[in-house]
Amino acid sequence: MKKLLKGGQVYSGGAFVRADVLVEDGIVAAVGAAADPQAEVVDVAGKHLLPGLIDVHVHFREPGFSYKETIASGSRAAARGGYTTVCTMPNLNPAPDTAEHLQEQLELIREGAVVKVVPYGTITMRQSGGGELSQMARMRDRVVGFSDDGRGVQEDGVMEAAMREAARLERPIVAHCEVNALLHGGYIHDGEYAHLHGHKGICSESEWRQVERDIELVRRTGCRYHVCHVSTKESVELVRRAKAEGLAVSCETAPHYLVMTDMDLREEGRFKMNPPIRSAEDRAALIRGIQDGTIEVIATDHAPHSAAEKAKGLAGSAFGIVGLETSFPVLYTRLVREGVLSLERLVEAMSTAPGRLFGLGGEIAVGHAADIAVFDLEARYRIDSSDFLSQGHATPFDGWEVQGRNVLTLVDGREVYRDPSLGGGDVAIGA
Repeated sequence: MKKLLKGGQVYSGGAFVRADVLVEDGIVAAVGAAADPQAEVVDVAGKHLLPGLIDVHVHFREPGFSYKETIASGSRAAARGGYTTVCTMPNLNPAPDTAEHLQEQLELIREGAVVKVVPYGTITMRQSGGGELSQMARMRDRVVGFSDDGRGVQEDGVMEAAMREAARLERPIVAHCEVNALLHGGYIHDGEYAHLHGHKGICSESEWRQVERDIELVRRTGCRYHVCHVSTKESVELVRRAKAEGLAVSCETAPHYLVMTDMDLREEGRFKMNPPIRSAEDRAALIRGIQDGTIEVIATDHAPHSAAEKAKGLAGSAFGIVGLETSFPVLYTRLVREGVLSLERLVEAMSTAPGRLFGLGGEIAVGHAADIAVFDLEARYRIDSSDFLSQGHATPFDGWEVQGRNVLTLVDGREVYRDPSLGGGDVAIGA
């Protein structure tokens, strides 16, 4: 099956160029002026063609918690948001800590996914954050890396052993950094909003102290190391220094940390995530980190819960918000259109950099997989969480006016999402 995407602005070689893209048998066959009488022609004039977005940090909740999200619903939300590859965290039951448990998840992915879904294996058995290491060697060829996301590995010796094994296996350790002893029952940032409204705060040190420890362990082990959802200015500086030293350290942040501060919070569960939204000073440091490349990746930490689990205010609600269907338009509107980032830098952080770091693609080029997202950057609309394809609806961006809508997603050349505005009938998922 051939498809010709005609007349768009194509992200190629780090810049946008006017070009046609011919797709054949799941591969990009040509980029430039192209014609093929046998190809289905899709008019994308005035649209921007991006290498499919890549999210290295999502929670799809299967097996074990399908009432929150399934592989099918999560991957459809991803397709709608312009994502063609996502990496699923191991907060599951059973957790992917053995080859057999991992296989259960892989079967669900095979049956339900409409985009590319690549799992993480756990660092420790039962994703406990301590004790015995998981069956890392037996899972190595079927995972993107190892993480206990949701739990920081508390014991130094366990993390060092994990890093040595991951280095031997040539897979990254992807770390949720959190010192449990410094949490003290907190649930939002220990900052101005918490103090004004009588909430228990989570101090910044609970994050950066474990980042600091892990970087020291990277020096000892040579492990490739990636820090999840960086939220503090201290963490950014630690990563910056590690990079200057030549250590194999990378990190990500999430959209909510780049466009909000703790003073934007409301007394609703849709504003509660871990780590929490922090101060204006932290936000400014994160933006500088994105601008100078210290932070290579923007990931969503898409973490759906049921409505009941998110209806208990800041104190009682579960940690986690959804983000796959909102991330690009929020960041395009608040960062690119306001002159904070270039569009090219945003594409780098949301596609090419995670693709490069994790070996997942992220390029529109001849011979490469036709993983492509087509965005209408002129489209203006209001975010409406009731319209999400995800089973989760908790987002701090509900009601925001944004610009930039994904209208077509191809995975290996196969159309997995089409917005009605592009023509061709109703929204198509998995077509």
